[in-house]
Amino acid sequence: MTLQELVHQTASLHLDKIAVCFDECNNQPPIYYTYKTLINAASELSNFLLLRCDFQGIWEIGLYCHPGINLISWILGILQVPAAYAPIDPDSPPALSAYFMKKCNLKYILVEKKLVDKFKSSHETLNYDTFVVEHNDLVLIRLHWKEVQVNLMPNDKRERYENEKMKNSMSSGSSNEEKSEEYMDVRLKHCLAYVLHTSGTTGMPKIVRVPHACIVPNILHFRVLFEITQDDVLFLASPLTFDPSVVEIFVALSSGASLLIVPTSVKVLPSKLAAVLFSDHRVTVLQATPTLLRRFGSQLMKSVVLSASTSLRVLALGGEAFPSLTVFRSWRGEGNKTKIFNIYGITEVSSWATFYRIPEKILNSTVKCELPVQLGFPLLGTVVEVRDTNGFTIQEGSGQVFLGGRNRVCFLDDEMTVPLGIMRATGDFVTVKDGEIFFLGRKDNQIKRHGKRLNIELVQQVAEGLQQVESCAVTWHNQEKLILFMVYKEDLVKDYIFKELQKYLPSHAIPDELVLIDTLPFTSHGKIDVSELNKIYLDYINLKSESKLSKEELWDQLQHLWKSILSLSEDPFKVPEESLFLNSGGDSLKSIRLLNEIENLVGTSVPGLLEIILTSSILEIYNHILQTVFPDEDLPVSKGYVTKRKFSDFNQGETSGKSDMLLNYDEINACIALSRGNQILSLNTTRFLTKLEPCPSACSSSLISQTDISNMKNSNPPTLMAKLEAPSCIAKDSEDEIAIVGAEKLELHVRWKSDTGKCVDASPLVIIPVIDKSSATVYIGSHSHRMKAVDLYSGKVKWEQILGDRIESSACISNCGNFVIVGCYNGLVYVLKSNSGEKHWMFATQDAVKSSATMDPTTGLLYIGSHDQHAYALDIYKKTCLWKLKCGATVFSSPCLSLNPYHLYFATLGGLLLAVNPATGNRIWKYSCGKPLFSSPRCCLQYICIGCVDGNLLCFTHFGEQVWQFSTSGPIFSSPCTSASEQEIFFGSHDCFVYCCNMKGHLQWKFEATSRVYATPFAFPSHNHSNEMLLAAASTDGKLWILDSNSGQLQSVYELPGEVFSSPVVWESMLIIGCRNNYVYCLDLLGSNQK
Repeated sequence: MTLQELVHQTASLHLDKIAVCFDECNNQPPIYYTYKTLINAASELSNFLLLRCDFQGIWEIGLYCHPGINLISWILGILQVPAAYAPIDPDSPPALSAYFMKKCNLKYILVEKKLVDKFKSSHETLNYDTFVVEHNDLVLIRLHWKEVQVNLMPNDKRERYENEKMKNSMSSGSSNEEKSEEYMDVRLKHCLAYVLHTSGTTGMPKIVRVPHACIVPNILHFRVLFEITQDDVLFLASPLTFDPSVVEIFVALSSGASLLIVPTSVKVLPSKLAAVLFSDHRVTVLQATPTLLRRFGSQLMKSVVLSASTSLRVLALGGEAFPSLTVFRSWRGEGNKTKIFNIYGITEVSSWATFYRIPEKILNSTVKCELPVQLGFPLLGTVVEVRDTNGFTIQEGSGQVFLGGRNRVCFLDDEMTVPLGIMRATGDFVTVKDGEIFFLGRKDNQIKRHGKRLNIELVQQVAEGLQQVESCAVTWHNQEKLILFMVYKEDLVKDYIFKELQKYLPSHAIPDELVLIDTLPFTSHGKIDVSELNKIYLDYINLKSESKLSKEELWDQLQHLWKSILSLSEDPFKVPEESLFLNSGGDSLKSIRLLNEIENLVGTSVPGLLEIILTSSILEIYNHILQTVFPDEDLPVSKGYVTKRKFSDFNQGETSGKSDMLLNYDEINACIALSRGNQILSLNTTRFLTKLEPCPSACSSSLISQTDISNMKNSNPPTLMAKLEAPSCIAKDSEDEIAIVGAEKLELHVRWKSDTGKCVDASPLVIIPVIDKSSATVYIGSHSHRMKAVDLYSGKVKWEQILGDRIESSACISNCGNFVIVGCYNGLVYVLKSNSGEKHWMFATQDAVKSSATMDPTTGLLYIGSHDQHAYALDIYKKTCLWKLKCGATVFSSPCLSLNPYHLYFATLGGLLLAVNPATGNRIWKYSCGKPLFSSPRCCLQYICIGCVDGNLLCFTHFGEQVWQFSTSGPIFSSPCTSASEQEIFFGSHDCFVYCCNMKGHLQWKFEATSRVYATPFAFPSHNHSNEMLLAAASTDGKLWILDSNSGQLQSVYELPGEVFSSPVVWESMLIIGCRNNYVYCLDLLGSNQK
């Protein structure tokens, strides 16, 4: 019996029943496949594969995709060939995926069509056919492995590892002296179901090939154990690369039940996931790790997941140690009747080996239980043995678990044949008491760290492979810190060792501390003396705590740790004070390491430090440490200052030369450019305009307001932006137009979405050609390195260009309309042809460019900032940098240009607001806010406004004098947005409010969102009622808010299935925005009469 046969048997009885449901959780209806549709799609794929694939040896096909409605039909299609499927996670490190594909010798891989570019860019060193074959949403790629080398550890230590592996495999055999003469052969055509790799328990990831005969008993037993019926709904909680996913899929589909699939991004949003599972789809059976459950939190657990009214019949926890009964009881709501199971197994004997249903009596008991939850009883066909250190099976006492069974056999790495009934060592220690088995933990060298399984011998093997290391040992100190002891050769530098380790080890295997010693201590038996190593470490800590640092030494050491942990260059330059840990390459694991290093350095714990590391600058981290180490001393506070100048002080000649730089280009494109914060730019549209008050009529391109747009002539094509007019200048379609009384209900519906491959934090640039507005284009980049041009109306991708690193900078249009300009994490500013994406020019700064460029319509120059602390003026036509200004700190936000007076404004993470002469780059004035400025400055006729992380919105004259400040209760990252009349200013705050102030700094209204408001709002007229002005805002939890801009009253709300840091842009009735679920969205804003 095979997995696909189980499904076919069931499908024949339930052809029209729903088999698979995929819910994107974006307020759109879920997509369903019936069993009939599923089988038909699978058969089409298997026929395609049989036609296109020329198999030799083991029949295996890679599957490189994200979860979706077609996922299960793709798996079935491969199985029906018959071949084994080998899932490859597109988000895994490319080196690990390449190692897996090479180790499996995969000749064919099915790649989801939208992920082809990602696959190719992630695996540029692989040798594959340039000619690929498509089938529906898949692309078949043939791989060649002749000259490809994939290494995960130093070459000179590979032999030692192989010897160790051979030794371990020999100890994993049967305890009986007589070996079985019956074998299972991996090369048999119908043998294998799927291929996975372990997380590296034995020092390197193991390839595990799983036969149908091994996994089918799991499916059959769980169907009975969980009493699955056709009315059940099971959730695909596990990724394909984790073998419990096989149980979830095939227990459901071999029982006539339904399988629910959601995007990976939704699984990390606890409240949304709980609503989707238990309110929207009424999931009845859930198999999960305790970590997944803990993400919900005790409140959601009690009120939703394990409430008295929950839909959940069965909850099976495995993959990690079961939570203590005391903790688990606190998660259950009163009256909950869900059946709770503890399940245990290892990938090498895929998937589960034992089960235990926790009796209701124990769950409801108030008596404290000291023992862990028992592992329970063997599943169908499984043999469980506990062996002592001599390899003998024991009935009482402690030992290591061995798993097997006649057909519970998998092939590890290069095994071609395996004896039936072979027993595999698990590395897990248990105690047996009265016939019951209780989990104690990993054996000494195998630990769980940061939620992942790790053999500390891997760390030792990799470290010993480094040239500077003589010998070393690794300990798991107090089961909380991974310590690497090293006997070093001359000229050893700690930071170099950490950088080398990061090349070969996953992040969860990087040691917390490196201790240099002269010799390794040994016991009388010639083994490493671990107790002596622990004493050495304690002495090392005490020595560090006794030598108290001065403030200057502490700052130097903090800089050193920062560079070391983030693998930054050890140059003599200081880390900028405003540098943020996460923006500098840090992550949660590295932050824990920095925390440990700092506490070791100062010899004491520092309360609240981890949160400060994750959210604040290095200077703020330093000040927080000082409060603990020097509690009785006052900390220095930097004070803002301003250089005040009268208008008469300015040399009127400073703006001269602007017109001298007007450019000649072969082709001029007349268009309108819309970007975040209601910024609208008219390019070369003079012949379409009758009046542009704020701008010189001689300019070929102009910064215009919504009011200006209303003055456009009705030509052919019709009025270009009739739906973006201000209330004071409405062009009514007829004199008999009737005003609607009362607010019409508005709804947002997804018009299209476009997958970029990774998070979209950049904001869209929308370009509307004057001649043919139907060819309007959205330009946007993402963390996947992709820059895309997407048709505004249809969502069709016009072109896509892969840049050198992630993109958070929003695009800017050139003066002629022929180029888009965008910054990149690799420090380059890219100038791309707007119609093709072809690279026209690349300008290199010295650090990441997250700032978005601003174009000067009077000269065509581009202004942009960089993390290298400089501002630049670029002539993209002459391909040269006209001037470069040192700003003293990182320029994160986007510059802002004022035409009258002719000033250019930059803001820095050092807290400086700078006014610069755009023609020369000379500084006019500066103001120090004292705190980082992530917000971009916004100009209007009289003032310039900017938000600060101290929670204040600041307003200045164009001559550097502060007019007013408005205080919120949280940091302001949002950039200000002004109304068309420039009488109101809108912005968001991390205190979860959207604010509207007048130009005197007085609050007009505020609206409370459900999360922090990072994005910049966008003000626009209603497409349905020309006398109504609206405001689009976004909160980081994915909600889009449409508000009445005059009152702040909510008009509509829509929730995207991921976090949102991108800012919305609105054209006509379409709202465009990026999302951290990897998509850019275009949504239609519809009134009730349009639905």
